[in-house]
Amino acid sequence: MIVGVDIGTSVTKAQLIARDGRTTPAHEARSTVYTLPGHRVEQDLDDVVGTVETVVRAALADAAQLGDEPAEALALTGQGDGLWLRDATGAPVGRALSWMDGRAADRLDRWTADGTLHALHQRTGVGLFPGSAAPLLAHLAEHEPERLAAAHVAGYCVDAVVQRLTGAVTVDVSDASQPFLDVATRTYDETALELCGLSAHRRLLPDPAPPGTLHRLLPDAARRLGLPAGLPVSAGPFDIPACAFGSGVAEPGEGNLIIGTTLAAQVLDTEPRPAMAEDPAGMLLATPYENRYLRVMPAMIGTAGLDWLLKLLDVKIEALDALLVQSPPGAAGVTALPFLSASGERAPFVDPRARGRLDGLSPLAGRADLVRALCEAVAYSARHCMETLGVTRTVTACGGGARSGEWARIFAGVLGGDLEVCDDAVGIRGAAHVAWRSLGTPVDPGAWRARLRTVTAERELIDHYAEGYAAYRHALDIAREGWSTR
Repeated sequence: MIVGVDIGTSVTKAQLIARDGRTTPAHEARSTVYTLPGHRVEQDLDDVVGTVETVVRAALADAAQLGDEPAEALALTGQGDGLWLRDATGAPVGRALSWMDGRAADRLDRWTADGTLHALHQRTGVGLFPGSAAPLLAHLAEHEPERLAAAHVAGYCVDAVVQRLTGAVTVDVSDASQPFLDVATRTYDETALELCGLSAHRRLLPDPAPPGTLHRLLPDAARRLGLPAGLPVSAGPFDIPACAFGSGVAEPGEGNLIIGTTLAAQVLDTEPRPAMAEDPAGMLLATPYENRYLRVMPAMIGTAGLDWLLKLLDVKIEALDALLVQSPPGAAGVTALPFLSASGERAPFVDPRARGRLDGLSPLAGRADLVRALCEAVAYSARHCMETLGVTRTVTACGGGARSGEWARIFAGVLGGDLEVCDDAVGIRGAAHVAWRSLGTPVDPGAWRARLRTVTAERELIDHYAEGYAAYRHALDIAREGWSTR
């Protein structure tokens, strides 16, 4: 069996998974996210490592459910982007800067104005946003150079945890793809570093680990986790590509939609081609598999925006399906723009000034109409992302939002096709898939696809939402003109 861990932004999860696809219940531990003035969002590496130890020990207590099979490896996935500075021992150099951090928004404005973003997108297929590594590094180089001078490595969440558990200074190729990697050669593009004015800090970037790399648990880390010293550790891919492969995406043109805290759309390709977007947005990721690349549009807001609205309305998430049923398609004339992140939006366009809206309100509008309008707007954003990526085949869906039957119906209607939904922890499943391949004993992908359920796209909803989507795109175009003048 594999011990799988998904290190999310605020919650770390772990569960055991057998080669036949059986899993034990997921155990969770919350980590602290510090939201500070100046659009700063930070995390503490020691706190995050502590959550990993907690959930792994809890998951191991369930081993009897899988026949007490021995652990073959520890497989890690987790949040991407952000900036996790460490010294040579793996100790943090200040708190980690989260992918949600917005302190570098002014740097994005400058790079947009001088053409840096466009030039970088042409070279690497990357679309930057305030919480990606390049603007955060540039911000620290300008405002806190002493932190970079004290750092030995500038990496991401998963490789920061790996260093603490194994001593290895490494990075998965999917994380390294953001933002300086030539994904075809899996080496850093020195011109990309020059474009961002960061050539002097190349020393902080570890070379990506070759496919199939396994690390080994240090004795002290193994003791804290309750695992044997020397156990193989597989690091990555990060959570978005892990969800694609855990959902069963295997053929070019297939898509995956993660309806989680953020809304991430992705499409598999055999060529390292960026999305054909009007804006320099999205990601082009190398993956653990030869000649397989992912084009990704990771929107900033998914269930997080819904959580905000439900809290505002004093409604529990358990009431979501009942509320959606109470409001008709089109939300009785209420419409929304779903851009509710303080950092703006990053896909399928980049604008740190993007903000949400509710329109069409009247005294007749109820809580159900507001909730349905926002859920429909998130689905419209998903379609916008998928169209930009060029999906041509089946779309799978996962994440907390996909577990809502009524919201899944909305997504299927808006996307205009059936959705294949996976309800379990697909990020952990994807990480385990990579771990077994690295061990030289790959699993049968068919065993993983069997856990999908189909949400049928209804013709009446498809027709209705085709008109709604056109209205959404028109409203978005008008809103973007207004944001540009602020």
